[in-house]
Amino acid sequence: MALGAVLLLLLALAGRGDALRSLGVGDGAAAQGDYAVDLNATSFDAFLTASREQFAVVEFFAHWCPACRNYKPHYEKVAKLFNGPDAAHPGRVLMARVDCASKVNVDLCSRFSVDHYPFLLWGPPPKFANTKWDRKQEKSEIKLIDDGRTAERLLKWINKQLESSFTLDDKKYENENMLPNNVSDPKQVVQAIYDVEEATAHALQIILEHKMIKPDTRDSLIRFLQILVAHHPSKRCRRGSAELLINFDDHWPSNLSLSSQDSSKLLESVAADNHKICGKEVPRGYWMFCRGSKSETRGFSCGLWVLLHSLTVQIGDGESQSTFTSICDFIHNFFICEECRKHFYDMCSSVSVPFKSARDLSLWLWSTHNKVNERLMKEEKDMGTGDPSFPKAIWPPKALCSSCYRSSSRTSDGPLQVDWNEDEVFPFLVNYYGKTLVSSYKETYIESLQGKTQVGAALSDDASSSHAARVPIGAALGVAVASCTFGALACFWRTQQKNRKQRKNWN
Repeated sequence: MALGAVLLLLLALAGRGDALRSLGVGDGAAAQGDYAVDLNATSFDAFLTASREQFAVVEFFAHWCPACRNYKPHYEKVAKLFNGPDAAHPGRVLMARVDCASKVNVDLCSRFSVDHYPFLLWGPPPKFANTKWDRKQEKSEIKLIDDGRTAERLLKWINKQLESSFTLDDKKYENENMLPNNVSDPKQVVQAIYDVEEATAHALQIILEHKMIKPDTRDSLIRFLQILVAHHPSKRCRRGSAELLINFDDHWPSNLSLSSQDSSKLLESVAADNHKICGKEVPRGYWMFCRGSKSETRGFSCGLWVLLHSLTVQIGDGESQSTFTSICDFIHNFFICEECRKHFYDMCSSVSVPFKSARDLSLWLWSTHNKVNERLMKEEKDMGTGDPSFPKAIWPPKALCSSCYRSSSRTSDGPLQVDWNEDEVFPFLVNYYGKTLVSSYKETYIESLQGKTQVGAALSDDASSSHAARVPIGAALGVAVASCTFGALACFWRTQQKNRKQRKNWN
């Protein structure tokens, strides 16, 4: 693929996180207030391949068509339910549109045998990419929507496909009975990659806003970033963490005894660089797998737990103790809930024997999480502050891993007491937080820089930040070292920083 086409693809994808989810690509930007995503021939395949929604509706229309103009408000009413940060049902359906009257889209519309306007198709997003369709095809997962001429009829058609009961009046956090039952459906964890990215970006945002990088905390953040570079489940977060790590001394020099004025200048410098650790479109401002039935429940804390579990099932045995220390120090120094971080650090401090395997660390974090849930279970019951749709519980439930249970019993007022089969729990954790969650984890950072994978495949994992291409190959070598030992990366990284500064001085 030509370099120009690649750049256009990246530019098309860069705007995906806009609050209105409008790319503004093609012959004209989408109108303000639009929720459906405007796609064109350049962005269509890559965008739909990268989409993690379960299904997509694509409207093929012509901007000159009066019926299309009259239909647009109906389509937008439905799109508002599924697209954007205020969507009542995010992650279920991607609502997109293609203007067939634009010359660049003529061949694209022919691919899907568009013979009238508006023309609506339904199917899993990746099934639209790099394919042709016509209504004579048998066993195709793409379907023609033949009864969607009003918002009510289109939503009724979608409800039939999803076996749902959504209404046009649904609002965010007001649909507890319609939330996905992600406790008992292991397939739902795939969507957690969105929330892991959201939690990573949100954590960095908190650190910057509260000026938490200080002389006694900066090294713990560096060590945690090293883990993210090597083992974050999102490729674009690995790239963003690498870039942040490389430029760390530029923003936060080792001598951080700065005046408040100098500190403010540093924050302005970071903001001016527009660095986003997981790409420009993150944070998006909403949650999917970790979405609670109320705005104040789940969300960030859920996403952070998923991230930590994912890290512990991907490390090597030789990294277990350093990862344990880095996680404990990160929570202790940067998790802003005082009581929460104290409880977590107390549990870290109670560990007396160093970890020698990833299995031991994974099981410790899982056990710690259950202890936290037990404590919060009682507190939330007494205070009435829990999420009624997602009450705290011992995890995993039997519905997810029956073999994890040897036996279980419950007293009248106490929590469930379980005799766990840890030989079954560990493989479950590896599959749930590793194989199921991780996207393109096998691709190394070096491979992505050297272009050994096709652009379409790379974008199907995660849309990468445009900053990633500027990370030096030397840094990629450091990242490879990081997957084996964090100490080696730290040494390499600091040497690289000194070399950069020397080159600046020579120039």
